[in-house]
Amino acid sequence: MGVFDPLKKQIVETAQELVRKGYLMATGGNLSLRIPGQDGFAITPSNYDYLKMTPDDVCVLDFDLNPLEGRLKPSVEASMHGAVYQVRRDVNAIVHTHQVFTSTLTLIKAPIPTLFDEQARFLGRRVDIIPYAPSGTAFLRNTVAKHVKNHNNAFMLQNHGALVFGHDMERAVHNVEILEKCAQAYLLAICSERRISRIPLAVREIAFAKLRGDQKRIEQGENVKGGE
Repeated sequence: MGVFDPLKKQIVETAQELVRKGYLMATGGNLSLRIPGQDGFAITPSNYDYLKMTPDDVCVLDFDLNPLEGRLKPSVEASMHGAVYQVRRDVNAIVHTHQVFTSTLTLIKAPIPTLFDEQARFLGRRVDIIPYAPSGTAFLRNTVAKHVKNHNNAFMLQNHGALVFGHDMERAVHNVEILEKCAQAYLLAICSERRISRIPLAVREIAFAKLRGDQKRIEQGENVKGGE
């Protein structure tokens, strides 16, 4: 077994899980895992059917996007993933999807305020909109790198989709699910044209402090159980 094989296997299994759950469709979106102890990551290939994907199809790159392993072209968003790993040392897994409710909110440029306890605990203070930039460009990479430094774990890419982080892939998938719940609930609440309640400020700040505490431990190489 190759040194990168466990990461590649987990990426394929997770991608297919996200397809079954409806968060990934066709060849859209991408996901990656940081290589422990190295300046590099494994990422899904470009324009490849997730249900046909095998571990041998996954690409392994360093942070300069030089190939370390893999025979296919990496996702066009590889530079965005690499930039996130460099500015967020607490992030070990990244999932980018075009999930429907989150994507809808990107079209009306509606950040999601803190609506639920689990949102504050695992996603951060709120889910911000990252301004539009064309896919696969240095402009997108630099825009994302600038905006993700606020320690939140979920963002919306304007007119594009969701960008979600975790300290491991399991947590990243859970955060994808939390984000879509929040997006769906918020969109329905907006449609009601009634006042939308938010969790109290004190509760939000306590939850975010716990999230930051977990992130700092991860940055120091400690294991975190139960989520960031």
